[in-house]
Amino acid sequence: MLQPRQQEETATPPIDTVREDKSTGGLKRIYNAFRYSLQGIGSALKQESAFRQEMMLFILLVPVAVLLPVSWMGTAIMLSSLFLVLVVELLNSAIEWTVDYVSQETHPFARRAKDMGSAAVFFSLLNVLITWVLVIFHAWQEGRFGG
Repeated sequence: MLQPRQQEETATPPIDTVREDKSTGGLKRIYNAFRYSLQGIGSALKQESAFRQEMMLFILLVPVAVLLPVSWMGTAIMLSSLFLVLVVELLNSAIEWTVDYVSQETHPFARRAKDMGSAAVFFSLLNVLITWVLVIFHAWQEGRFGG
């Protein structure tokens, strides 16, 4: 059984410090954030086959979403569902790399973290399927497909 944590008598309040290698604001911070984002995307494309596959799906489906005779809102929802897959896959990859960095040992907690990340990707892909079917069905019911 865990014991409650004892309050340290000599505890000092945390000091707010700024890392000297970090920009605190302005255009330099925006530029660095953009650069780091591009590095992350490049790393995912280079190292993660699942991300490459989902990027190909994205590249193939974006023109389809734009060209389908659905409302502009339907197009926006369809595109958002595709972006969500990429975001979730990047987060899943970050979880996997972090777990592998901390330890190469097989541990039930590590396995659980990786499985949950994978489940999140699965649900984001399921979201694409459901979203696209509903938007296309709605447009078909409205007669947008020439019927």
